[in-house]
Amino acid sequence: AAGMAAPTMEERKACWGARDEFWQCLDSHGDDAAKCEKLRRAFEARCPQQWVKHFDKRRDFLKYKKKLETEGYHPPEAAGKS
Repeated sequence: AAGMAAPTMEERKACWGARDEFWQCLDSHGDDAAKCEKLRRAFEARCPQQWVKHFDKRRDFLKYKKKLETEGYHPPEAAGKS
């Protein structure tokens, strides 16, 4: 695929499918990326580099958000003194 060309619908579906499989793998292995390396490579191979970066950020954000919902917000400065 050409550098900045927009991916076709087929390519987008392949990318999203690879991302979902990779994320499911991470979910079921407690985010142990080493156990999901094959799926990670498929994800990177099927998605434009920019999308991979975006989805990585998005996943971090979603995990952070979920953590806030389950544990509530703890200001960073409180972290050291438990």
